[in-house]
Amino acid sequence: MEFTPKHTITDNKKFLEDKAKLGGLILEGMKTTGGTDIDWVIEHRGGFIVMENKTLNNNWIKIPQGQIITFENMYQKLNVDGRCHFLVFGFDNDVDFKNQESVIYYFDMKDWMNGKICPNRTISFKGYGIHKREMTKITLKEYRELMEQYWKEFENKFNFSTFLKDIEIPNSTI
Repeated sequence: MEFTPKHTITDNKKFLEDKAKLGGLILEGMKTTGGTDIDWVIEHRGGFIVMENKTLNNNWIKIPQGQIITFENMYQKLNVDGRCHFLVFGFDNDVDFKNQESVIYYFDMKDWMNGKICPNRTISFKGYGIHKREMTKITLKEYRELMEQYWKEFENKFNFSTFLKDIEIPNSTI
């Protein structure tokens, strides 16, 4: 079976240049610190799949304190109706994304929030270290099946009539 990525970076050089430009937004001497990013956000029918990817370094991933605070708040806000799957992935640098049996690791923010992941939290170097033994081991095939499961969940739970009742449409004067 041939694996063709659905999304690819068509101009690697431009992508890297644009990303590097962001570093120039905050300058030395400013009180404002640097920022963080989120790797992937999918919205479908009011449901969300949020993914952050980290490379394992000696079986550990590191999440900076500011980033995890952002993740916690984002998860709480997007999950008010239970329709947010927020996953943090750890993978080896040499993972073969074309091999369905390649292994990656992940944890769900739900498990972070209820203390199942990194229960004895101590901040080291302004961040948290999470060992892969605390994460769920999954093959790429299982990962893809999980994403499809979430997508179907959003398809089945969405009620357009309820959605329209919940939003306010201002009267317009034409």
